[in-house]
Amino acid sequence: MTAGTDRQEPEQVADLRPGRTRRKGRRVRRATMAAGIVAAIAAAGTALAVRPWTNGGGESAPEHGPRSTASVQRDSLTSGLRLDGELGHGTVDEVTAQGQGTFTKLPKAGARVETGKPLYEVDARPVVLFHGPRPFWRDLAKGVGDGPDVRELERNLTDLGYANAASLTVDEEFTEGTAAAVKRWQKALGLERTGKVEQGRVVVLPHRAVRVQEVVAKLGATVGAGSGGTVLKVTTPDVYATVKPDEDQLAQLAPGSKVTVELEAGGGVQGEVTAITREPGEGDGGGEGGPGGPGGEAKPEVSIRLADQKKAGAALDSGRSGATVTVPEKKAENVLVVPVTALLAMVRGGYAVEVVGPGRSEPKLVPVEVGLIVKARAEVSGGLKEGDKVVIPV
Repeated sequence: MTAGTDRQEPEQVADLRPGRTRRKGRRVRRATMAAGIVAAIAAAGTALAVRPWTNGGGESAPEHGPRSTASVQRDSLTSGLRLDGELGHGTVDEVTAQGQGTFTKLPKAGARVETGKPLYEVDARPVVLFHGPRPFWRDLAKGVGDGPDVRELERNLTDLGYANAASLTVDEEFTEGTAAAVKRWQKALGLERTGKVEQGRVVVLPHRAVRVQEVVAKLGATVGAGSGGTVLKVTTPDVYATVKPDEDQLAQLAPGSKVTVELEAGGGVQGEVTAITREPGEGDGGGEGGPGGPGGEAKPEVSIRLADQKKAGAALDSGRSGATVTVPEKKAENVLVVPVTALLAMVRGGYAVEVVGPGRSEPKLVPVEVGLIVKARAEVSGGLKEGDKVVIPV
C-alpha cells in the first residue's frame, strides 16, 4: 500500500469491534491506544485492560454524518519523567497446605528458599518447593494416568540432579525411571523410599526461589485450620521499584524500557521495566461507568527490576523504601504530530490515519510511521503534510 492511495484491499486493515464493517471494501479498527501501550501489553504477556485514549465513549466514527477531525501540526515533543515510587519484593503468592497433619516446623519471615529445599514440615516430614506453572492435584506413582503434573515432577527431579537424560525421559508418563528418580529424591530428604509422591508433599510455584514475607500458620496447628488453609505468603527474592503513572505516561514505560532509580537510602541503580499491572481504584466495579468510570478506574502500576540487587536489598532492609524513577529524556523536534486517537492499527502491522479531503469525499487511508508519543500526541511521518485533516472518533 502506498500513501495517498484511495483504493484499499479488504484484508489490509480490520475492525476492532467483531463483526463491524466501517465501509464497503475497507475494514478498519481504531487504534484507541498509543503504539507504546500496545507494545507494553504485548511484552508483558498478560491480559491487561488498558483504558484507551479516546474522545467521549471511545467508539469508532459512525458510518454517516459529521466527522470529528484534527489538523496535522508541526511541533516538537519532549519526553522524560520523574516519578515517586516504592521498593518491594513484587507480587505476593499464598502457599496453601494440602493433605492432613500437624505443622511441626515453619520458616522465619525473610527466609529465602530455593527449588528443591523444604518450605515447612508437616508431621516432621518436609514439604518441598518445586518450580512450575500449576500445583499437583493428585498422588503421583506408577500406574497413574499421563498428565502435565508428571512432566513437572520429572523436570524438577532432573533439574535437581536425581535423574538425567539417560535414565529418565521428561514427558507425561510415570515410568520405572520416574519412580527410581523419586526414590533417590526421597532418600536425600530422609523419607521412606516409596517411589510415590503424595499430594501435599511439594508446593509448586512459578519461581525458582522465594522469600517468605509472612508466616500465617502456627506451630502445632492442624493443616487446613484457619486463614483458609494459607501457610505462608511469599514473594520473589528480587527487589523491585513500583510506580503508578498517569495513563498518558504509560507509553514511556513499556516493558524493556531502561530507567534510573534514585534510592531514598542513597545512591542510584539502573532498572528495567518488567510489567504493567492494574489495581482497582476506589469504587471499582460499581457506580456509573463501572471500572474505568468516575471513581472506579483501574490504576496502572509499573514494576521495575533493579540491576544492583545487593544495593537495592540493603536500601529496603534499612527501612527507607522510597525511590525516584527517572525516564531518560527524548526529543523529537520540528516533526508532524497527530492525536493518538487518529491512529489506525493495520492488520499486517504498522499504522495509518484517515485523511479528509475537500468537500464530502471519502477519507483516504494514509500509512504512517509512529515515533515519539508524549501526552496522547504522536510523532508521525509518511504521506502527510502540515494542515491535513485527520479523522478522530466521536
